[in-house]
Amino acid sequence: MKVAVFDTHNYEKQTLLTAAKRQGFSLHFFEVRLNAETVKLASGFPAVCVFVNDRLSEEVLAELAGQGCQVIALRCAGFNNVDLKAAERHNLPLLRVPAYSPHAVAEFAVGLILTLNRKLHRAYHRVHDMDFRLDGLMGFDLYNKTVGVIGTGQIGKVFAQIMLGFGCHVVASDPDPDKDLIERGVNYVNLNDLFKTSDIISLHLPLNKNTQHIIDKEAIELMKPHVMLINTGRGGLIETRALIDALKANKIGSAGLDVYEEEEQVFFHDFSESIMPDDALARLITFPNVLVTSHQAFLTKEALTNIADTTIDNLSGFFAGKPLQNRVEISR
Repeated sequence: MKVAVFDTHNYEKQTLLTAAKRQGFSLHFFEVRLNAETVKLASGFPAVCVFVNDRLSEEVLAELAGQGCQVIALRCAGFNNVDLKAAERHNLPLLRVPAYSPHAVAEFAVGLILTLNRKLHRAYHRVHDMDFRLDGLMGFDLYNKTVGVIGTGQIGKVFAQIMLGFGCHVVASDPDPDKDLIERGVNYVNLNDLFKTSDIISLHLPLNKNTQHIIDKEAIELMKPHVMLINTGRGGLIETRALIDALKANKIGSAGLDVYEEEEQVFFHDFSESIMPDDALARLITFPNVLVTSHQAFLTKEALTNIADTTIDNLSGFFAGKPLQNRVEISR
């Protein structure tokens, strides 16, 4: 069975090939992203596999259906890049990887906190310049600080548990509170109270019409002065202009961003010898108290293996006519 795999990178090919070989799938890798200009490359493939920055619009989905595509496998958890209603109209099931490695992303979020707080990124460059001064490197104890977790699904839950281990007070906001976290001491509050009381805020929720720009000017105004903001969820959760203004005003003390609102034009590309086209991102990178990484929080050996295995298992189950536990429920 042939599968067209779009937006592929060297780091993931071997794990995908290993998983596919076990179940008899033939993978055809395309480095380009799937969009209206590249969709014809999928002609003749009964299955298409996509990643976070592929664009599955009405036009693309109609073309895929017309070319004989029967199923779309997402090798990620989110599906905000897919026109769900169009997928339903064209009878294209969406299969996703709901939990490839919650620990990978949660641990990375903690890494951003530690790096920003203790200025590890700045200290690293100083020492390389033979500058061994400590001026400007002061941080604060995480112990006894209040950490706000927005979204306590699988990743947010692991993150909350880690922060409890640091001795932090953890407050959370989620429409479906986790009973286990409550028993461990996490206090669920409304979003405004979380903004007002948290020293650190970490985002772990999907991007949809209800969460788009959940961090905007009004939300930031409610926050404590010098709050630390961490985003390993989706870039569109934060209104970029509001973040830049708050950083300039020193309202937000630091920000760790593994995702960015307009990342699809920049992330996973090399601009080291050219002009990076995003002015807002270029401005963010200039702040000494901002740490930007290129959507790498998921990137561990364990996560890549889980992504590959689940993606191929999803396709195998579909073509075998088995129940699909990882199918995206489109009708809403």
